[in-house]
Amino acid sequence: MEQYLTWNSERAVAHLVALAVAYVLALPIGWNREREERSAGLRTFPLVAMAACGFVMIAIEVLGATSEQHSRIMEGLMTGIGFIGGGAILKQGDRAKGTATAASLWATGAIGAAVGYGQLDIAVILSLVTVLTLVLMAPLRRVVQERAENEDAS
Repeated sequence: MEQYLTWNSERAVAHLVALAVAYVLALPIGWNREREERSAGLRTFPLVAMAACGFVMIAIEVLGATSEQHSRIMEGLMTGIGFIGGGAILKQGDRAKGTATAASLWATGAIGAAVGYGQLDIAVILSLVTVLTLVLMAPLRRVVQERAENEDAS
């Protein structure tokens, strides 16, 4: 009961900032997926990053920063976010759609976890690379699809 009666304002602000950073780093990914009208978008991605960050920060508070149990937290996060991503994948005929969204969700979970562990450089790099991959590879993907359709029609 004592833990509910103590309030550390500095720690609360630090946690709030970390959650906000995770949220903000995931927004461009969610924006891209929303703009592309994918199954997950502007609401899902920031929530995944923030939740992953939250789980990591809870683990640090409960287990301590140096606990070997953090590997279990990461394992659970990876599995849970993979499950969410699996819901974004749809099979249509012999093709699977939604794999980029699923992979983006997984990367977003890693962004949140990195922020939670205080690894901001990793979080920023993951966010940038994910957004750049989604944006820059989309035109190339369209070219490849058009060529495949043209070959099928021939």
